[in-house]
Amino acid sequence: MNTILNKKTKFLDLGLVDYKQAWDYQTTLFQAILDVKAANRTSNLQPPDSLQETNNYLLFCEHPHVYTLGKSGDEKNLLVNKENLHTLDATYYHINRGGDITYHGPGQIVVYPVIDLENFFTDIHKYMRLLEESVIQTLGEFGITAGRIPGLTGVWLDCNDEKKARKICALGVKTSRWVTMHGLAFNVNSNLDYFTNIVPCGIADKAVTSMEKELGASQNFELVKMVLKEKLTSLFEMDLF
Repeated sequence: MNTILNKKTKFLDLGLVDYKQAWDYQTTLFQAILDVKAANRTSNLQPPDSLQETNNYLLFCEHPHVYTLGKSGDEKNLLVNKENLHTLDATYYHINRGGDITYHGPGQIVVYPVIDLENFFTDIHKYMRLLEESVIQTLGEFGITAGRIPGLTGVWLDCNDEKKARKICALGVKTSRWVTMHGLAFNVNSNLDYFTNIVPCGIADKAVTSMEKELGASQNFELVKMVLKEKLTSLFEMDLF
């Protein structure tokens, strides 16, 4: 491992930001970390003090209405013509994360950890499960019991009832040399009507929900973000600044 262990993580709340702008920003941070790791690999015969730390970033944001399709997704899961998306004030991108199609929009917390997992642990399965756990624990603070469905990513309610199971948080990530980008989308006060235009995550027989729908009222978005931030920081043992 040619990395100096560094759990310092810079937190940035980007607010409401265009999807492509956030994607480009993630890509810049992601590539910068990879560049440091590449330089460290060429220095592996040099003294340890020649190695550079790799940076970590935790990005929170919201996006205007947008549909994104993962690299292995099926475009047939977008149920409206791309040329008509402007009538929904929505855009569409085919992107380089895993997973199928999903929706992002106002009222949804989107989290992009751009981190070097070699600073934390080298286990993609653990990484995905901790992302899910941060949302499960956050929901628990608001009186909502959530969990997982074997074989499916994301966070679900009534996960043991095949007919009632519904997704409240989707996951889709990209990793290279243990560096991560993309992340999770957590429905807080989301307009769920937008999900009717897709087969969410390619799963046709499961519903989608939000905290607002489950609790019967719009939620304090900033409070939910604060709790989620605390859960992520604790679970990953990040030194946030």
